[in-house]
Amino acid sequence: MSMLTPQGLKGKQYRITGNSYPRLGRPPRKSRKILALIGSLLALALIALGGVQLVDIFTGKGKHPVAQACSSPAAGTSGKPLAAPVRSASAAASPGASAPASAPAAGAPAGAASAPAAGATSTAVPQPQAVTVNVYNATAKAGLAARTADELKKRGFTIGKVGNAPAALDKKVTGTAQVVSGPAGLGAATLLGSQAAGSATSADTRTDATVDFVIGDAYTALLDPTQAAAALALATKPAPSPGPGSC
Repeated sequence: MSMLTPQGLKGKQYRITGNSYPRLGRPPRKSRKILALIGSLLALALIALGGVQLVDIFTGKGKHPVAQACSSPAAGTSGKPLAAPVRSASAAASPGASAPASAPAAGAPAGAASAPAAGATSTAVPQPQAVTVNVYNATAKAGLAARTADELKKRGFTIGKVGNAPAALDKKVTGTAQVVSGPAGLGAATLLGSQAAGSATSADTRTDATVDFVIGDAYTALLDPTQAAAALALATKPAPSPGPGSC
């Protein structure tokens, strides 16, 4: 008798009937099917989005806003004249500052600029001999205007009026100096402002090219000629050209 034969069957074989078998794993849940469907839809959506972006790149659509701004017409091409900037000499001495210069007249010495017409705007830096400077003292220190005028004359400037500052500026210039000019003397103001560290520039309505040098409370002396030449070189240094990808 086999060991697998239950007792009492006396040699009868034990049969397993029926067609049902136990399951070895859990039946699939409905939530897994839903998650799998959602994942498939997201993957298809990402593939479709990538295809649309590739089409835009190759067809030139959807350009970057910076590229569109760079391709727009430059300022000043509308035909309207641009106002010349008024800058302080200390700000003009920064590495990024620049002052456009016009070409001198035929036959003029190198670096010289012709005197601008009355009422015209000129940012060209002239030679000192072409600049008429009015020297005014806005401080309580006596004799500053006369001494400064003598020093400017030694450097080639043409001296105009020398005396106390007008009431609008007297005792009101706290910095080194205030350089005042009209539109025709903007370039001359740049040249004169480079002679004193920390000087500021301003514009008025005068129609000639004269420039006022108003001495302030912080003034001690002019820069030496070498320092003044370096300050002027920085003030007239062309601005660096924009790099790739910038306007």
